[in-house]
This record gives sequence, C-alpha cells and structure tokens, in this order.
Amino acid sequence: MDTKKLRQKILDLAIRGKLVPQDPNDEPASVLLERIRAEKEQLIKEGKIKRSKKSASTDKSHYENVPFEIPENWCWTTLGEISNYGQCENVSVKEIAETEWILELEDIEKDSGRILQQLCKNERKVCGTRHKFYPNEILYSKLRTYLNKVLVAPSYGYCTSEIIPIHCVETNPSFLCLVLRSNYFLDYTASLGYGVKMPRLGTNDALISYIPLPPLSEQARIVDEVAKWNKIIDEIEDDKLELESHVKQIKSKILDLAISGKLVPQDPNDEPAIDLLKRINPDFQPCDNSHYENLPESWEEIAMGEICKLYDGEKVSGPSLTYIDVKFLRGTKEGEIVTTGKFVSQGSTLILVDGENSGEVFTTPIDGYQGSTFKILGISEHLDKEYVLLLIKRSQKLLRENKVGSAIPHLNKKMFKELIVPVPPLAEQKRIVATVNMQFYKLDMITSEL
Repeated sequence: MDTKKLRQKILDLAIRGKLVPQDPNDEPASVLLERIRAEKEQLIKEGKIKRSKKSASTDKSHYENVPFEIPENWCWTTLGEISNYGQCENVSVKEIAETEWILELEDIEKDSGRILQQLCKNERKVCGTRHKFYPNEILYSKLRTYLNKVLVAPSYGYCTSEIIPIHCVETNPSFLCLVLRSNYFLDYTASLGYGVKMPRLGTNDALISYIPLPPLSEQARIVDEVAKWNKIIDEIEDDKLELESHVKQIKSKILDLAISGKLVPQDPNDEPAIDLLKRINPDFQPCDNSHYENLPESWEEIAMGEICKLYDGEKVSGPSLTYIDVKFLRGTKEGEIVTTGKFVSQGSTLILVDGENSGEVFTTPIDGYQGSTFKILGISEHLDKEYVLLLIKRSQKLLRENKVGSAIPHLNKKMFKELIVPVPPLAEQKRIVATVNMQFYKLDMITSEL
C-alpha cells in the first residue's frame, strides 16, 4: 500500500467536498467570504495589514475556468483574498533573544510537514533577518514547493525568509493547510515556480491562486475527518515499518542458515568442497581452527581473498562510454559520457570501496568506465558467483563497521581478503542460491503489497 498516495487521495476528496457530507444548515461559504472581505477592509483601515494586489473575481456565477467542481454551498476565492500572504513581519536576528525559536527549512520534514527539530538562536550561526510567526499561522515554504513543507505553527517563533507565515482571516488554518498540501496546489505551484535549481513561488502567483472555500463549519468537519484518516494511516505505516524490520531480520536469519549448511539438505553424491578448492589452489589445506561450528563434512572454509580478487579495469581511451558511479547505478542520475577511463563490461560485478556504504555490490548494466569509488570483484569461475555474493552480503555489516580512514572511509581490504568463509560443494551452492532467492522473493512480495 502506497500510504503517501493514500494521504493525497484523502486530501483530494477533502478539498473537493467529497470527504464529508454537506449540511444544508451551514452558513454558505459566499456569506463567509463577504464577512472575510469586510474584516480585511477593517484591518486595512486600522493599518494592521496592507491591501493586496487586486485578484481575480470570485463571484461564483461569473467564475470561469474553475480548477474543478465544488458543492453548491462552497465558493471559489483566492489565497490573497482570505489571508495576508506576503505581508511578513521582518525581524533582525540581532533582536531575537537567544532562547527564542528560529525555524529553518531543514527543520521541516518533506511531505509530512512535521518539525524535525526546534533550535534557538545560540545553537546556530545565523545572520540577516527572519520572519516572525504566531500560533495557528500557516508556515508555507515557497522554495521548492514540491517538497510540500507546509504546517500550522504550534507556537510563536521566527523562520527563514523562504518560509512565509500566513495569517488566515475567518478561515480555519488547518483546512487551508490541507489545500496548500494537496496535489492540486502542488501542481499549480510546479507550473509557476521560477528558478531552475531552486524554484520558488512568486508572491503574486501565490496571491491569485484559486482556493476552494467551504462553509466554516464544514471546514472543521473536514479537518477532523482528515485527522482520523491520518491517524489510521500512521498506524498502518508503523505496522509496515515493524513488518519491514521483521522481514530484514528473517532475511538475515535465512543467510545465517544458508552459510551454516542448515538451509538445504546435503547430498552425499555431491563432490566435496575440498576437491573444488584444490582446483582453485592445488596447495589448499583445510583451516586448522574452525570458524564455523558444526559445518557439514562436505564443506570447507577458505579466506575470501582466495576466491575473490579486487582489481581495476584496463585503462582505455577513445570510445565514448558512460562513467559508472554510484548515483548512476542507483538510478538517481543519468550517466556522464566520457572518452577515457578504466573499462568495465556489461555484467561486471563492482564492489564499493569508498564511502559509508563500502562493501555494497552492484552489477553493471552496460559497458562503461569504472567509477573511482569502485573495484571490480573477480570471483573464481570454480564457484557459483551468486553464492559468493551471498557471503559478501552476509558480511556487509561487519565490513561497514570496520572501515578505515577518517575523512573518507574506505573498505578494509585486508579484512575483506582475510575473511574466513564457508564453502559447500558446488551443487549445494546452487541449491542454496535457488532457495534463498525463492524465500527472498516471497518476503519481497509481502512488503511490496503493504
């Protein structure tokens, strides 16, 4: 189950008037809107807010090109008409007490709008000015709006200039927050944001954005109903995380059983592992001290360096090929085309030797040039390649915990080569791989359907 899509579907129903029933006894939104206009005029006369640029007409009978249909007792308005968007109270950081809350963009979790941390001034090196905000104002990030960093302020404080505090006039701030967090509004801001690397929403585009306005009583009912659904989804996500943790533990247990000879039965007709290892090294002698207790008689132990070699591809110049780095292999960016490098062929096995995830293994999908953080993993042709990769996968936690280097951690190559690993007969290696793959597939099917 995609809980993120489910949350957005609920928001979509909410802002279209399809989540809770309408009550004919509610004061129509058109009356509410007239009261909002009158109150804003009074605030303007008192000098508490400034008049915004004139926005589009919100007379429902003359409204054209509406984003979507809404119930009869709702009406369309604009963000500028029901709020003070853009009229921020700027305060110099020098005037902010050291114990007061300063909210930065990185303090807000993307998509959920939850606050990750609440820091005061003396815990950061800050300068310039900040916007002051008050309880129940909406804090809206105009920068990279697709991150959906929108929330209702729980208390007063100060925030970066990329966060806009919005004071709602006669409108439920929690309902307006739902609108601003909806896919409808995300799509609107995505089409208007300016800037390439760090797109942001312009003030005038925000002011004239269309907002569906229900009766005030219905706004409260919608907020309560969405909260009920979100609580249910939170429980689903908690259960999902717990199940994913269990699945991870089960996979680890399966690997434990696999490399201890307890996952599949032994076949007395299989060629013993010692004969296999002597083909790799005629001088091979079994280890004196067993690292794995109670291994089957047909198994042996050997150092990883005897069955795996780490090396670089041959230096080549001329062909235009993809530079194969981690981001390319993880699919987070397109590959850079270069004309020289260490050649690796499609299907090669690369092991990450630099960085926090040292020990992670990848298969190259195309011919290319080897990234600087990788080594080619050469596995003996006498062994089942997938079985050896299971051995490495089982050792990844140990390898990560024993990296070397300070500024840039590296794979402990000495430890990698000296790792003692169990080797079953070749036929049993293949049975182990088939069984592990089948069990992992079943577990992955369970988690994919959550």
